[in-house]
Amino acid sequence: MRENLLFHWNRIREKLWVKPLLVSLLSVAFAFLATLADQTNASVWVPDVSIESIESMLNLVTSSMLVIAMFAVGAMVTAYSSASNSATPRAFSVVLADDTSQNALSVFIGVFIYGAVSLVALQNDLYEHAGRFALFVVSVLVFALVILTFIRWMDSIARLGRMGNTIDKVEVAVAASFVSRLKQPYLGGKPGSNSTTLQGVPLVLSKVGYLQRVDMPSLQACAEKFDIEIEMVVLPGKFCTPANPVAFIQGSPQQQIDCLAELAAAFYLADQRTYDQDPRFGLIVLCEIACRALSPAVNDPGTAIDVIGTATRLFHQWASGDNNPDDTVVYDRISVPSIREVDMFDDAFNGLARDAAGTVEVSIRLQKAFVAMAGFGNPAIRSACLEHSRRALARNELTMTLPEDIEAVRRASLCK
Repeated sequence: MRENLLFHWNRIREKLWVKPLLVSLLSVAFAFLATLADQTNASVWVPDVSIESIESMLNLVTSSMLVIAMFAVGAMVTAYSSASNSATPRAFSVVLADDTSQNALSVFIGVFIYGAVSLVALQNDLYEHAGRFALFVVSVLVFALVILTFIRWMDSIARLGRMGNTIDKVEVAVAASFVSRLKQPYLGGKPGSNSTTLQGVPLVLSKVGYLQRVDMPSLQACAEKFDIEIEMVVLPGKFCTPANPVAFIQGSPQQQIDCLAELAAAFYLADQRTYDQDPRFGLIVLCEIACRALSPAVNDPGTAIDVIGTATRLFHQWASGDNNPDDTVVYDRISVPSIREVDMFDDAFNGLARDAAGTVEVSIRLQKAFVAMAGFGNPAIRSACLEHSRRALARNELTMTLPEDIEAVRRASLCK
């Protein structure tokens, strides 16, 4: 249940209209909550605030907030476009989910609606003595909130969409995905087999798309209901088609057939990959950022070096957690294949090593990263480092023309 809620909450966070809508509803509620003060004895001791002074403040709020909201939208769209064009379109979702910008836009729109509703209610004599004072106090607090939000948002929008900020946001998303996977290396199920000759009835999906997530509680409930075993052969991030099964069902023949439609509903397909259950997707995004930075049109080796450092930190996190895995089986009727470190290295470094083959400073930094990661104490990561160090050096020897550059890269590599 928690995984389902978290998945849907992350999808909601990527919608720009959700928070403004919620804050707008709250602003209307606050405008009418001030009338509750008239139902108390507060009118005896609170000062009498003139309608004209409240109207002046509300007019100021309503006339300025819509303009500021439009300015905020324009600045955010520019930042989103910059993130997509300078980094990679796959980083757009993490930039769009920026809480500071969404909160600022929500406050600006919500305060505009609050001012408009309160002004209409005030002019129609909805508030009495205590209600007008309560409305005045709330309006002052709202005005202060707008100022603080605007100052904080200006500091954030100056960085939003910049390359370094985008890389940092992708790193945070990948790190969260790593934590989730390390807590449940097999999504809470049993270790599966990497064999391609599995037995049982194949489960195929009628749609085509990327597997965003697997509803493990639903699969377990269905397996218990029909008394079957489920052997998954795909992980989130896999591109699925009706020609390729996602799992094999083992049990009595009739039960295997009866449960196929119910099992298929637990596999969520979509047009794009997400970070939630797919740690490899974030590594691909980082590699794309580095490759674009190394393109002749951009020629920014510093960004590629930054990405290498980010990937090194992430693999250190993975190695630290993988040395102490949590193998607790929550779903004992489901077998899930493991995510392989060699595949993660392919996602993170294949394209980067290819495009950096002729750039000596990036190639040396990449080889030093392989040397560092080989010492993390994880045998699978060390094996992947040795293989990728060899491949990267082979690309350097084919691309670089200066023998001194090749020798410098060789000295920094694991293939000395």
